[in-house]
Amino acid sequence: MLDASAFRAVLGRFASGITVVTVRDAEGKDHGMTVSAFTSVSLEPPLILVCVDRGATMHDHLYAATTFAINLLSIEQEALSRRFAESRDDRFDGVGYTRDLSGAALLDDSLAHLECTTWARYDGGDHTIIVGRVDRAAARDARPLLYYRGGYAQIER
Repeated sequence: MLDASAFRAVLGRFASGITVVTVRDAEGKDHGMTVSAFTSVSLEPPLILVCVDRGATMHDHLYAATTFAINLLSIEQEALSRRFAESRDDRFDGVGYTRDLSGAALLDDSLAHLECTTWARYDGGDHTIIVGRVDRAAARDARPLLYYRGGYAQIER
């Protein structure tokens, strides 16, 4: 049986981009969290997925949501990545954003935004896999914020 720490160490060798997933609940409150478990699924239809720990405060909000947004972070947004990874109630205080058509927060200066409608939810062990259909997307030219071996990394130009 594979040891959890060995599994984590091996997977840490896979560099990934960093996202902040945002959702607005039925009462109009914003919720968001840093997620590196994000990937594309399909071009037709355009689908993505995020994996969210069942113990995360964001889990139930995202699970219940019919729409959500993915903010792909740029290199200048390391502080935002850390902020949304922490367990705190004021994650959005002082953070610049606009709203997508569903009301989810699109963080200022992100590398890209994806506005999604929930397509499916799957059991993923201690995580839930949320598949979203991408309804709208936009990108800008900037360098991505990366996560590698437990820390932040950069692509050299």
